[in-house]
Amino acid sequence: MGCIENILSNEPVSDLNFPIVSQAGIVASIVYDKSDFKGVIRAAQDLQKDIFSVTDVKPELNPQNTGIKYQIIVGTIGHSQQIKQLSNSGKLDIEPLQGKWESFVISTIDNPYPDVAKCLVIAGSDKRGTIYGIYELSKQLGVSPWYWWADVPPNKRTSAYVLNGTYYSGEPKVKYRGIFINDENPCMQRWAKEKFGGLNSEMYVRVYELLLRLHANLLWPGMWGSMKEYNPLVPILKDESGNYLGNSFNEDDDRNPRVADEYGIVIGTSHHEPMQRSQQEWIRNKTNYGNGEWNYLTNKKGIQQFFKEGIEHTKDYESLITIGMRGDDDKPMVDAGSAEANFRILEGIIKDQRQIIKEATGRNASEMPQVWTLYKEVLEYYGQGMKVPDDVIVAFCDDNWGDVRRLPELNEKKHPGGYGMYYHVGYYGAPRANKWLNVTQIQQMWEQLQLTYDYGVDKLWILNVGDLKPNEYPMDFFLNMAWNPKNFTLEHLDDYYVEFCAQQFGSSQAQEASCILNTYCKYASRVTPEMLDENTYNLQSGEFKMARDEFLALEARALRQYIEMPEVYKDTYFQLVLFPVQALANVYDMYYSVAMNQKLAKEKDTAANFWADRVERCFKRDGELTNSYNQKLANGKWNHMMDQVHIGYTSWHAPQFNIMPTVIRISFDEVQTGGYVFSEKNGVVAIEAEHYFNCQTAANSQWQIIPNMGRTLSGIALMPYTEKTDGSFLSYKFKLNAGSDSIKVRLYLDSTLSFKKGGHSIAVAIAGGKEKIVNINNELVWKNCYTKMYPTAAARMIELEITVPLPYRENGNCILKIKPLDPGIVFYKIIIDNGGFEESFLKMPESPYEKITQ
Repeated sequence: MGCIENILSNEPVSDLNFPIVSQAGIVASIVYDKSDFKGVIRAAQDLQKDIFSVTDVKPELNPQNTGIKYQIIVGTIGHSQQIKQLSNSGKLDIEPLQGKWESFVISTIDNPYPDVAKCLVIAGSDKRGTIYGIYELSKQLGVSPWYWWADVPPNKRTSAYVLNGTYYSGEPKVKYRGIFINDENPCMQRWAKEKFGGLNSEMYVRVYELLLRLHANLLWPGMWGSMKEYNPLVPILKDESGNYLGNSFNEDDDRNPRVADEYGIVIGTSHHEPMQRSQQEWIRNKTNYGNGEWNYLTNKKGIQQFFKEGIEHTKDYESLITIGMRGDDDKPMVDAGSAEANFRILEGIIKDQRQIIKEATGRNASEMPQVWTLYKEVLEYYGQGMKVPDDVIVAFCDDNWGDVRRLPELNEKKHPGGYGMYYHVGYYGAPRANKWLNVTQIQQMWEQLQLTYDYGVDKLWILNVGDLKPNEYPMDFFLNMAWNPKNFTLEHLDDYYVEFCAQQFGSSQAQEASCILNTYCKYASRVTPEMLDENTYNLQSGEFKMARDEFLALEARALRQYIEMPEVYKDTYFQLVLFPVQALANVYDMYYSVAMNQKLAKEKDTAANFWADRVERCFKRDGELTNSYNQKLANGKWNHMMDQVHIGYTSWHAPQFNIMPTVIRISFDEVQTGGYVFSEKNGVVAIEAEHYFNCQTAANSQWQIIPNMGRTLSGIALMPYTEKTDGSFLSYKFKLNAGSDSIKVRLYLDSTLSFKKGGHSIAVAIAGGKEKIVNINNELVWKNCYTKMYPTAAARMIELEITVPLPYRENGNCILKIKPLDPGIVFYKIIIDNGGFEESFLKMPESPYEKITQ
């Protein structure tokens, strides 16, 4: 699903194919023009390194093309003499590139010059077009765009040939495609500080390269600042020198915008940071601008000066200027009394901003790309009729959770400047944060993005990725789809999943990895980890256990693949697949354990203590998993990237640290047995035998629960077996919705053989009805060894079906009484079949119940 079809082969196949590195020892040189863009020359250097990483052969990199028999010529139209010569000689058709945006051609040419046998040309319509062509070849050679950000090893090959032909990329269908690094504290901020000294140009070049390898062109840089408005418990943070710890792209490193431009990345600013200024720049320096208020009504001249400086500082670089204005800290602007009054003020602000752009750049504002982003309340202004200049991109937004809020009307006149979409896979806000792990389901993203594109939104797609990691997978999908959304049809989504995994883990691992990764996304998207708690799923119905068990099973599956995977892929697989699966499975296990602890503590059952221990173990394991990611993965390369707090939320902002859920412990003197009252569900009452309502024992006997015996919960038996059972019984209380004058009772017991002459018997009755006596095992003898004894022993269970009278009971309340008439009988499960029984190996899940104090 790339820009062009697969053009690489490990075999020569034909003499016409171009050898990058041949089996016969040919190594093509990389040729460029010194007058080309710095970003193109730098990408050519990357190609040299990429070829070496894949083949262990390093090609020469040469600005001259004389005396080289096999050449890879890279160049931009209008900036490369080699491309010009090939075009003038008719050997390269660049007509399809003329005047195009970010387009490239890759073509094989025989005898391009005297003494040159073959060349492979990568020509771009503009700077990024050439760079994209270079990185397309690198990707097809076997270098993942994520080679640095996810530690993906190169796909080694001893030779590589480009299939003879000419391959045009065409223009990207969405003009501006990029990401927004946002709310990057604590993870990315701490990581960058430790590794690079901050979010500076040394760090950002890693982001630029990743974007270019993904054929993207736009970045909204990180702009986090720890503010009281975000969390009243956290003060505005400063370092030991008194400097603010928030991030400002232009102030923190004055090389940032220049290096971005050299790489070929368009820099913009977020939806509430107008005129190429960051929020942090205002916070740090606002006393220099009028009265320091971020209020256009009370500090117009000061804010205008702030805007003017932003344009002046960046006017020489390629930019996408955010216009408009929101209130401080991403809040609504000052209320002027009515919706119309508010947006009339905003219309005036935009008019002033465009005049500032004209004065600062010496060009008409319409010549400078601009965007107005309709985030939160700003969308309401648009809907109420606010006007925006024709050349400005109008960017719609999702609801911060991946659901598009608004699109252009299909039948209305289109806005001339076109439309954009601001989309989220990371978010820090109400109702809870979505920062710790990727919780985006690709299918849902695809559905909303194809809707977006079908409605004509094709000028800008920008993705809020939070800390970037751990949102590699949805980011990759978003930017790939942005190149040509129509390539991503429902029928071919599976191809993308497998191709992504093949690119990161190798083709032999791709099918299984893609299945695990997509299953994880499905499970994770149900509820964010920050919103998950012990009340999220229905415990009584078995829903919570099912959800938790699904995650634990997926963890086992992912761990098995990790163990079997070649060592070279393990770091990549850990961060993209295994860690998120393990970490979220553990949190599910923890909250399920909290729910079980609370339930059993309420029932005064000492089993609550087991689940309390498990909560503590899961909480501890969460820290151990985090430590494995931060300090052990890739020799500590990603330390701090998993610092995000994710346990203990009580509001939308995070607590200062993870807080273990409260657990309850039950002492033995608090224990209360019995008291279970069941309700019919779907025509059935299924009861684990230990969950009785009442019981009675004979002299010198005691009902004993045997934990984990049998197929499901436990067994219960009257012990010791040497004592008589006189007067002993178990009773079970339940409520039926309706019933006839009799009902089936299905009993499941241990496969006790008739070790006493005549076998063992029980008595069964609904209170008020006639008792039925049943021998449970007198036929389990040698003469029936193949028909009854062996099958029962193999099943490890005796199944009985008994029809008993059902006396009338007001409101359907009934009590079933079971008496063991002989010692040595173990009960597993009881099912009252009111017409809804379904045969299953585990004999149906237990029905809903409550426990009452007797």
